[in-house]
Amino acid sequence: MSLFSSAVGALQSWRRRQPLRVYIGVVFIVLILITGFIIGVYTQRETTRMLLSAGDVLFERVRQETRLGVANHLQPAETVVSLFSHQRITQSRSMAERLDSVPYMAEALAANPQLSALYVGYDNGDFMLLRPLDNDAFARQMRAPGRARYLLQSVERDEAGRFNGAYRFYDANLSPLAYRADPGYRFDPRTRPWYALARGTEQLVMPEPYVFYSTREPGLTMARRAVHGNAVVAADITLDELSRSLARLKLTPSTELVLLDDKQHVLAYHDTTRRVLATPEGKLRLATLAELRLPAVSRLLRSEAHHGSVELSQGGQGWVGFVEPIEVAGQHFLLAVAVPRDELLSDAERMRRNQLWLVAATILITLPIAWQTGRWIARPLQQLADRARAIESFDFRQPMDAHYRVHEVDELARAMSSMETTISHFLDLSAALAAERHLTPLLERVLEETTHALQASGGVIYLADDDSTHATLSVAHGSLPELPQIVSLNGDEPDALGFAELFADAVKSSRTELACLTDAHTCFAAVPLFNPRHEAVGMIVMFMDPAARSLSDATVGFVEALSGTAAISIEAQRLLDAQKTLLESFIQLVASAIDAKSPYTGSHCQRVPVLTKMLARAACDASTGPFADYTLSSEEWEALHIAAWLHDCGKVTTPEYVVDKATKLETLHDRIHEVRMRFEVLKRDAEIEYWRALANGAEQGPQAERLARMLATLDEEFAFIAHCNVGGESLSDDAIARIAEIARRSWRRTLDDRLGISHDELERKAATPAPALPVDEPLLADRPDHLIARGEHERIAPDNPWGFKLDVPQYKYNRGELYNLSVARGTLSAEERYQINDHIVQTIIMLNHLPFPKHLKSVPELAGGHHEKMDGTGYPKRLTREQMSVPARMMAIADIFEALTAVDRPYKQGKTLTESLTIMARMRDGRHIDAELFALFLESGVYLDYARAYLRPEQIDAVDIGVYLRGPDRPATQPV
Repeated sequence: MSLFSSAVGALQSWRRRQPLRVYIGVVFIVLILITGFIIGVYTQRETTRMLLSAGDVLFERVRQETRLGVANHLQPAETVVSLFSHQRITQSRSMAERLDSVPYMAEALAANPQLSALYVGYDNGDFMLLRPLDNDAFARQMRAPGRARYLLQSVERDEAGRFNGAYRFYDANLSPLAYRADPGYRFDPRTRPWYALARGTEQLVMPEPYVFYSTREPGLTMARRAVHGNAVVAADITLDELSRSLARLKLTPSTELVLLDDKQHVLAYHDTTRRVLATPEGKLRLATLAELRLPAVSRLLRSEAHHGSVELSQGGQGWVGFVEPIEVAGQHFLLAVAVPRDELLSDAERMRRNQLWLVAATILITLPIAWQTGRWIARPLQQLADRARAIESFDFRQPMDAHYRVHEVDELARAMSSMETTISHFLDLSAALAAERHLTPLLERVLEETTHALQASGGVIYLADDDSTHATLSVAHGSLPELPQIVSLNGDEPDALGFAELFADAVKSSRTELACLTDAHTCFAAVPLFNPRHEAVGMIVMFMDPAARSLSDATVGFVEALSGTAAISIEAQRLLDAQKTLLESFIQLVASAIDAKSPYTGSHCQRVPVLTKMLARAACDASTGPFADYTLSSEEWEALHIAAWLHDCGKVTTPEYVVDKATKLETLHDRIHEVRMRFEVLKRDAEIEYWRALANGAEQGPQAERLARMLATLDEEFAFIAHCNVGGESLSDDAIARIAEIARRSWRRTLDDRLGISHDELERKAATPAPALPVDEPLLADRPDHLIARGEHERIAPDNPWGFKLDVPQYKYNRGELYNLSVARGTLSAEERYQINDHIVQTIIMLNHLPFPKHLKSVPELAGGHHEKMDGTGYPKRLTREQMSVPARMMAIADIFEALTAVDRPYKQGKTLTESLTIMARMRDGRHIDAELFALFLESGVYLDYARAYLRPEQIDAVDIGVYLRGPDRPATQPV
């Protein structure tokens, strides 16, 4: 009834403002909805009843299958235990006799997979157990041989009552594999509950379920006293198969099925990991239902579910379930089943949804009938309403029919047509202004449209300065008189035409002002331009026909609306230009700071962008060859420009003393001075030894000769070490061996070297105990405190988000004296060379952290690829040519050529063109640089244009580019 009332209320509220076709449509819809509602309620009620009845049938099937599954799981074990209680093994008094029964026990275990073990306990404390080794973890724990399939555990008591534990391992054919005595195995079956219970009765007994100690599996034990004698036969039964059986019986995905004993221990549950819990002592036990945390099942056990299925609510959700007692082998169990009501009734819900779809489809079919019935009555008004909605949605694609027979309707149609044209034109103009990326074309478009709207002979736009006191002539259009270039916006600086006063009036009134010159031959209108903060950003001046003494309100409204949009676009464009200028200045500031940081980089960061863009321009201008179709958009040019200026921004993180390292022992200072002082100490020691020998009565001649030889040797060795420190040429293996030999000389230190040093150095020295003073130390050493660890944040993980593929040295720095002096080429160790190469890693990381707009997202890739090689051996990502963009490959060539020819580096002279291009040709042949771009670099003359602008005259020698284009090892090129 509520649905019917709502429909009637809707009809009453629409009665005076809806067309006839809507009335007809609403009537059809309401009737269909009422009919569908009645049918839906009835069908859902009947379907629910039928599904609940079907649920009872399913519940009964679950009862029967669970009872049968439990019986099939436990009764075979009962049979096995009963049979073995009659066997001769129960009367055997020695292990030799008992071993005869092992094949029978193995056959029983093989026929009943649910049995975990079969065993016999004797009244004298002896014990024998056979279990299959189908649990890999248990087999490893027992150190079973590889082919072992059965384990026989036994305990015998000798005449003195001592335990004799043993393990016997058998293969699948019961052939003995291994025997291991274990005196520590002292299991006494007489202390176990199953033994005690079975001894007190002739019936089969089953203690409380528990977790087996050996295999850690939950299970039951069945035991029975032997028919002849006092032995007890027992079998362990695993419960995992019962859990799997319950999982297969789940009626819906969220159905809960639990098998419990009479103390509500969980015997079987589909999630086997939750059945076992650990005690505080580390032992394992079965979980109880309360610990399983199944509120619906717990609520079910407290209900009347023992007498059939019941419905209940738990946690805001409806459940249907039952509790079924099961008795097998004299044992009592409880099966609890709870099913979410909504899942059980999902079919009813689906039918209800289908009915809703059917009602909706019926409504859609009947709507055209109602539409056609009332269409002819209100067709003209409906057309106008449709067009109004189209205008509301800014849809101006179809022109309006402005001719109707009814006068009022025709007038309304004409007014709407005019409004549509004005709005459409205004929106097109606003979109064009918003899309314009350059200020001058934007101003020209605004001026042209305003001139057209006012039917003016011409016009100009003045833009205000930063403090909004003066405006400067920016663009002009049409026929104009002589105009002032700068006009005061405050009106305090009059001009011949009276612009200043007119501007001031327009700014104060915030509206269009119209004025005529005194000779009445010229009229002009001033339209102020305001930004969102209502600050004057400029003025549009239109020159009108002298007869135009006034403007219509519609014209003024359009012009002022246009001026508002234009002002916002102008302000936005000027702000964007200012931001670009600021960004450009900041980028150049960073590059200049990097170049100024070290004389070893010179003006590298400023020249590489020039050369890169020269090469990019040559590629865009190429009309033949692999770059004939290559082009860059304005946004791609901007990205290339920024990337080239920032390609070495990571150098701000590179320590200067590493970049500027001139000798092998140099850090913040050259440690050769320390080494020289040690040689001085050795020389003083030699002189002291000389005088000590004379004081002890030695002959002066031999001692003086010995002293002279020692001093000469030390002088020569220091000169050798100092020469190696310079790093001017490659060290041979013999030179490295001699450095190590000289290093073995020792000198005596008497002062504590841990006094007056930094905290970091003191921590490194603390890694080794301080020796007792005085101490003899080697002349040159690689000490532990020379090794500076690399922090975790400085390591590059193999799965790093940037795709770096780097061989990271173990240590951040190795300042060992022997290690550094033994550097074969140059002055840099592997750690320092990595530190210098790390600048490109830092460049990529720094640039990736910047919030570049979408069209500049390629900046990190362009800036970070100039040290990659075409063969994939470069760094930091080991990209191949195919993985690099063309601009990134261009920057690699520019970076190398600038470095080779630079003349502002204190450590080298700039190479000539011939020398530089020869080196680069070898790099091309080795697939270090792109062959096609190198050919373009030569053929376009970019190398020469750059040389004339930045190289010294003596560097610009004659170059035959054909030599380099015909390189013998040049690989076949691939298209860009």
